[in-house]
Amino acid sequence: MLNNIGLPGILMIAVVVLVLFGRGKISSLMGEVGKGITSFKKGVSDGKAEIEAAAADDAVDVTPEAAPEAKDPKS
Repeated sequence: MLNNIGLPGILMIAVVVLVLFGRGKISSLMGEVGKGITSFKKGVSDGKAEIEAAAADDAVDVTPEAAPEAKDPKS
């Protein structure tokens, strides 16, 4: 259904929306959409950083410890 709209249809919808809401209202709406996208991206990066920090805290050091030196039984 959406594939049949084409460029002229999209332009007509844009003109109707512009006439109905006005340039100022659309401009402020797009500004809010931009802020929302920025906030979403920040939230995603904060969540990713939190997950990576939790994974780093849960990481276990598996390096073998140095064995204590064995004493010579003859001494």
